[in-house]
Amino acid sequence: MLSLLDRRLVVVTGKGGAGKTTVAAALALARTRAGGRAIVCEVGGGESVSRAFGRRPAGHVETELSPGLWAISLEPRAALAEYLRDRLGSSTVSGLLFENRLFQSLADATPGLRELVTMGKVWELAQPERRSDGASAYDLVVLDAPATGHALGLLGAPSTFRDVASAGPVHRQAEIIGGLISDPSRTAVVAAALPEETPVNETLELSAQLRDELGVELRQVVVSGLIPERFERSEVARIEASLSADGASPATDALRQALADHGRALEQGRQVERLREALGDDAVVTLPRLADGALDRSTLERLSQALERAR
Repeated sequence: MLSLLDRRLVVVTGKGGAGKTTVAAALALARTRAGGRAIVCEVGGGESVSRAFGRRPAGHVETELSPGLWAISLEPRAALAEYLRDRLGSSTVSGLLFENRLFQSLADATPGLRELVTMGKVWELAQPERRSDGASAYDLVVLDAPATGHALGLLGAPSTFRDVASAGPVHRQAEIIGGLISDPSRTAVVAAALPEETPVNETLELSAQLRDELGVELRQVVVSGLIPERFERSEVARIEASLSADGASPATDALRQALADHGRALEQGRQVERLREALGDDAVVTLPRLADGALDRSTLERLSQALERAR
């Protein structure tokens, strides 16, 4: 199977707080170390990647953060304006239409249009030959997609419009975008997850929904925040015996905390095993818990290198 970094597009989704943006940026960084150009596309205006590199918010503009690494914050209105310019061939005419209040009202009221034009911009970024004037191609586009439920709507928008518009330019464009999403040689969907029961349940549900609703397989799950299992069974028994002995010692609190952490590590391991049993060993990658949860360039570099070793 092709590695994730050989795809044109990698879509990263998952439960909120599971490290979605971190995984997306780490994958893009790994691609730049291989000598390519990569861009992280954020949805929702968080701009976490730009801030991690000490840069001002990129907005709907392709902005270089470091050699080979770019970022953009996808804005549906800006994406729609680009689409109109491309279709009409005139920035003046498209601008007049775009600023028309009736057109804006219709656009805002059309279900799924925001998602379609957003995915249309992602598609354009992923093309070996860009449609935007003077734009350079990327070797990898990483979409930091919304959380699980909204991500399904985003990825499913092209197929919905393809079916609704039985002919015409919207049908053709939706079909082309949908073809990119459903092609496993060009696109991979990755889920970020925490090693806990609820996030694991949601990840397994996501896998089933992708397959049943979109005909797409969940290619990889990246589980973050794992606590290392530090003790063997015999060591645990000795610690428990020490705590059961009469009298407290200066080390009592530390030993109890060590046992609690060990218990959490075992439970995390059981949740990771659930994912592996359901999706396969090769589909699950684990990352350690970081002492400092702040997202900065140094952290991203370490996690990116860990992902490379895990591939």
